[in-house]
Amino acid sequence: MLRVAVPNKGSLAQPAWDILREAGYKQRRDSRKLVLVDVENDVEFFFIRPRDVAVYVGAGTVDVGITGRDLLLDSGAEAVEHLALGFARANFRFAGPKGAFSDFSDIDGKRVATSFDGLVSRFCEEQGIKPKRIVHLDGAVETSVQLGVADLIADVVETGTTLKAAGLEVFGEPILKSEAVLIRRAGDELPEGLDTLTQRFEGVLVARRYVMFDYDCPADTLDDAMVLTPGLQSPTVSPLHEEGWFAVRSMVERSRMNATMDALYKIGAKAIIVTPLLACRL
Repeated sequence: MLRVAVPNKGSLAQPAWDILREAGYKQRRDSRKLVLVDVENDVEFFFIRPRDVAVYVGAGTVDVGITGRDLLLDSGAEAVEHLALGFARANFRFAGPKGAFSDFSDIDGKRVATSFDGLVSRFCEEQGIKPKRIVHLDGAVETSVQLGVADLIADVVETGTTLKAAGLEVFGEPILKSEAVLIRRAGDELPEGLDTLTQRFEGVLVARRYVMFDYDCPADTLDDAMVLTPGLQSPTVSPLHEEGWFAVRSMVERSRMNATMDALYKIGAKAIIVTPLLACRL
């Protein structure tokens, strides 16, 4: 039975359960439950603090887990990224008082407050940055500069609203582009059942990215329609009972959905129907 660690709280928890639900796995009904056995899918879920997921995976206590790339790298655990999951995206960046910092060299000799000691220390070492001290805080690092604990901070930045409210601004390139990832123990053979979990997750990710287009197209603009909806391999094209018309079915990227509908309508396509995908295997 595949043992999977899942975040039990925080910004990763609900999206993690959303992708598991869409992948067909049993859902937890009691939020206080720490273990859930999905007999039908031969999987056992363990609900763990997001920051601890990589530690359990690295120790081999569980086979795989869902966590953030930033948390994985900060942990120093013997675990590796297996599959990027495309949600909880954020940049990990340095930030300081407005106008006080312009590039990484300005960090030398300064105090850096962060909840990600391992990640920041490793980055500074790799870049030749020599901060005076890395100050560990468990949360709300934005206030550390105002309170005199640190000169700047390193933290996950999503919108930047909290930083601005604290009088801080980001500088330099992102230390890390983070997102939710499926991780496994480093160096081990792939655990039994991981291939199925991976294929299901990949199917959900593709389904989230694409929609299915169905429409009727006149013969004289069919070539133009093929350019607009090329599909993954090629569109499915079938002649209609009415001569000179064809039915077309093709997958289109969700981000292009409305623009594609507009363009198809302009070239004479009719009965344009867009359907969301629940799952997909390519």
